[in-house]
Amino acid sequence: MTSNDRCLFCRIAKGEIAARKVYEDDDVLAFHDINPQAPTHVIVIPRKHIPTLDDLDPNEATIVGTVITKLAQIARDLRLPSDGYRVVCNNGEAAGQTVFHIHFHLLGGRSFGWPPG
Repeated sequence: MTSNDRCLFCRIAKGEIAARKVYEDDDVLAFHDINPQAPTHVIVIPRKHIPTLDDLDPNEATIVGTVITKLAQIARDLRLPSDGYRVVCNNGEAAGQTVFHIHFHLLGGRSFGWPPG
């Protein structure tokens, strides 16, 4: 795992900052969001520090696939209905990304409108 010592999510992944973990393995970490936007709001990250989707190297494509596969398993483990959860990935400041470490929001437990935001 490569990391950025100032990155909030890297510090959580290293155990320097406490989080209510939902899942973890060598590649992926999932934890409850501290400011939930739905009854279930889990952040799912790769342990490898990659600031934005634009920073992904083609050789790192499997990282995102692994994170999404684990995210789907977490949704099942949390008993979120397959027809009723949302996955969000903000890319860049204008899209609302506030922590510059690729991450996915797993949201469930309520209905969601469209378009979002």
